[in-house]
Amino acid sequence: MSSEIDDPVAAAAFVRANTTVAAPPLVPEIRLYLATEITPLWQATEVELARTGLPPPYWAFAWPGGQALARLLLDRPAMVSGRHVLDFAAGCGLAGLAAKRAGASAVTLADIDAMAAAAALINAEINGLAIETTSADLVGDALADTDVVLAGDVCYEKPMAERVAAWLRDLAGSGKTVLLADPGRAYLPQSGLEPLARYSVPTTLELEDRDCRETTIWQVRA
Repeated sequence: MSSEIDDPVAAAAFVRANTTVAAPPLVPEIRLYLATEITPLWQATEVELARTGLPPPYWAFAWPGGQALARLLLDRPAMVSGRHVLDFAAGCGLAGLAAKRAGASAVTLADIDAMAAAAALINAEINGLAIETTSADLVGDALADTDVVLAGDVCYEKPMAERVAAWLRDLAGSGKTVLLADPGRAYLPQSGLEPLARYSVPTTLELEDRDCRETTIWQVRA
């Protein structure tokens, strides 16, 4: 499969064959191709995935941060209506798709995993939404054409969290609206955050250490 990751048609076929269409519990308005108990990806181990050349399929799950961001934007569409939105480390693209449904003028889903881009595009298709995707590493980019930046579940690894947090603060300082959703990950920044909303997000013990994650959406300040 590793040679097929760069082939969008093959990648999309892989997503469809190894997931099923389902709605995340907090966002029933949006359907996604997700790994569930009945799909091959749910049963696959990291060793098995490595053998095929695939990274862990983070794109196949609706993580708590993405669900919380999506719920917020669908409930408060004025936050993104008519604005250009970037969904950073987008995974399945749930937050960005919600932004588009809420009236964003343009949405870009960014994830360095090429499989995430394939999943996001077909997730957009089944929801009748038009989005763009990129697999470029955007950390450090000034994002000149972007008005709103969404980041969910990006504080689980220290080096990444520190690098991304500094960039998000810079973006906020340049006048962009930056929303960071976090369900209590270890490396959430301890300053520069203003709470906007909190959601109880149903989860599975296959992915988390509890069946519900209290997830806070923060507005990042410079």
